[in-house]
Amino acid sequence: MAELIFLLFIILGLLFIFIFLPGIRVIDQFEKGLVLTFGKYSGTKDPGLNWIFPGIQRMIKIDMRITTVDIPQQEVITKDNVPVGINAVVYFRVDSAEKAILNIQDYTLAVAQYAQAALRDVIGGIELDSLLSEREQVAEKIQSIVEIGTKQWGIEVIDIKIQDIELPADMKRIMAKQAESERERRAIIIRAEGEYTASEKLAKAAGILSSTPGGISMRTLQTIEKINPDPSKTVIFALPIEFMEGIKSIGDFMNKK
Repeated sequence: MAELIFLLFIILGLLFIFIFLPGIRVIDQFEKGLVLTFGKYSGTKDPGLNWIFPGIQRMIKIDMRITTVDIPQQEVITKDNVPVGINAVVYFRVDSAEKAILNIQDYTLAVAQYAQAALRDVIGGIELDSLLSEREQVAEKIQSIVEIGTKQWGIEVIDIKIQDIELPADMKRIMAKQAESERERRAIIIRAEGEYTASEKLAKAAGILSSTPGGISMRTLQTIEKINPDPSKTVIFALPIEFMEGIKSIGDFMNKK
């Protein structure tokens, strides 16, 4: 009897060592485990301690976190025949672990390649001005295309960001000249508006001075005083008769007072 019990313990120990222990699987919180039994999908395990039958079943772990994939710089010709270099970043995560493993061989590579093709198609159908001024809208359009194409793979595209737009050197110089011309045009308009406002003010001031006795003469004296503030120098002016009459009218006015 004792030998039978001892043999039973040995058998249980062997089963524990060769069957139970090799079948233990720990799935992290950010993962899910896809179980294949004899190569056929049989279920998905949640995070925690799990067990599979070794030799019969195997487990494939899937990372469910957001993955970042960089799209290398692409040389694309826009709709108005301008060559540009564009690179972008794709943010996605696995929404269905079963589809991500059973429907596509390498979903990370597939998403990167699909996004690269969508980027080239979208950029090739818009003009350069639209690309530069509507970068967010262009990225959203690329994202919608990638979402539709990768949905059957169990992938959820979170966002797509266009990082950089590289323009040819000649195009940069042309755009710089265009911007400079635009700034000059605005400066000329602002200067003209200032001169127009100043002319209106001067016209009103001239009207007030001409209607005031001796006003023009006083203004002339003030102007002469500001011409040369240095007392060691003398400035001689030939004054018109109207100026002298203005001085006389000022004197008459002061005498009356």
